[in-house]
Amino acid sequence: MAGTSYTVVIPTVGRPSLTDAVRPLLDAGDDGPEEILVVDDRREPGPELAVAGLPGVRVLRSGGRGPAAARDTGWRAAGTAWIAFLDDDVAPPRDWPRRLAADLADLPGYTAGSQGRIHVPPPQGRRPTDAERATLGLAGARWITADMAYRRSVLAEIGGFDPRFARAYREDTDIALRVMNAGYQLVRGERVCVHPLRAAGPWASIGAQRGNADNALMRRLHGARWRERVAEAPGRLPRHALATAALGSTLTLGLLAGRRSAGRWAAAALGAAWAGLTAEFALHRIAAGPRTPAEVAAMAATSAVIPPVACYQRLAGEWRHRRAGPRRAPTTAAILFDRDGTLIHDVPYNADPERVSPVEGARAALERARRAGLRVGVVSNQSGVARGLISPDQLDDVNARVEALLGPFDVWRVCVHGDGDGCECRKPRPGLIESAAAELGVRPRDCVVIGDIGADVDAARAAGARGILVPNGRTLAAETAAAAEVAATLADAVGLALRGVRP
Repeated sequence: MAGTSYTVVIPTVGRPSLTDAVRPLLDAGDDGPEEILVVDDRREPGPELAVAGLPGVRVLRSGGRGPAAARDTGWRAAGTAWIAFLDDDVAPPRDWPRRLAADLADLPGYTAGSQGRIHVPPPQGRRPTDAERATLGLAGARWITADMAYRRSVLAEIGGFDPRFARAYREDTDIALRVMNAGYQLVRGERVCVHPLRAAGPWASIGAQRGNADNALMRRLHGARWRERVAEAPGRLPRHALATAALGSTLTLGLLAGRRSAGRWAAAALGAAWAGLTAEFALHRIAAGPRTPAEVAAMAATSAVIPPVACYQRLAGEWRHRRAGPRRAPTTAAILFDRDGTLIHDVPYNADPERVSPVEGARAALERARRAGLRVGVVSNQSGVARGLISPDQLDDVNARVEALLGPFDVWRVCVHGDGDGCECRKPRPGLIESAAAELGVRPRDCVVIGDIGADVDAARAAGARGILVPNGRTLAAETAAAAEVAATLADAVGLALRGVRP
């Protein structure tokens, strides 16, 4: 490939527009990406994505944990110096790969990211609706991941995206501020990416108020003036708070005043204040829109509902994130689990998926690791294949059942050889760990291996990874005594791994 090497990462929940985001990247020649990583973030596997199987496209799964975790799944699986993030509802022009390569070429080392210029075609022959204006606002937003490229090394340095931002909102602003806090600069490139207008119902603005909870987290992490650093205008929350206070006071005084004229006059005055604030808000929105009867009615109704909903969401966010602190870059990037005796109860040479039974707490422990933004994988010896006791297809069926019960794994590495085959992958040799780490795009030393016998922790040691032993009935006393770290349960082992501290 000529020029700068990069990978494109596109998180998706299966929108039909995904194909429009991918296809222009496939015929870019030397300017195209090394790989296109599409991260399927649907909670449950659905119909196969339309882009699955296209040359140069690899589909990963992130288990429905939100766009921040999905982007982490993508960039950690990439091996290039630059990671270009696109949303699944953009449409890059045919020259986008060439212009991206030009934007990234020769950037100094202190430049960590390059943003594309977002073009949102306005509606023809009319003013935009309220929902359309929200999309049009993306054209001026800074550092949004609709089209944003970062150095992979910087993403690793700061710990990637923060999974506490579980919605497609503010996770890109947060990571941009953390990158700048680390001493790097971000620049705007010359490439252009098209973002079509989104179709949305008349009540979409009510659901959008959930973003106020994310704004509460932003305040906790970056201070009250974080908007200034991304050149964003102040929001309407102070006026929403006034309107909500006026409405609440009106209702309260109306109930308590009874026949007392002073109370009724006060309630009437506060009611007038609420009506005035609501009317100002509605007229502001109506004036900018198409002013059709349906749009006017929707703006009038939602302008009365939005202020209290916005205030509720902000208060809920302040409470939920009251102890939130800065995200620290983990030294642990991935956890690799042994299968039998660690994740599931050991059934020797099991060929029957119906006999798969997870150990207590396995699903919860895995979800905890996934929520923390870590990659998870399985590294397992399965010599029953070499012995002729199970077939490769039966092994695949059992592994599929494990994943169905415990959620998606980012990598599987299985050794099917016997003790005397002399392979480099069979634990306690390091091959499985090294191969899994390479697939994930991380160093073995940034992996934690959790298993139930000495061969598991010995393989970790041989690969330069950290090993944690979770003893059970088949673990030898000598193996427990020799292990550097021992945990009583799988949940405890994951807790140790999440501390990210080597003993």
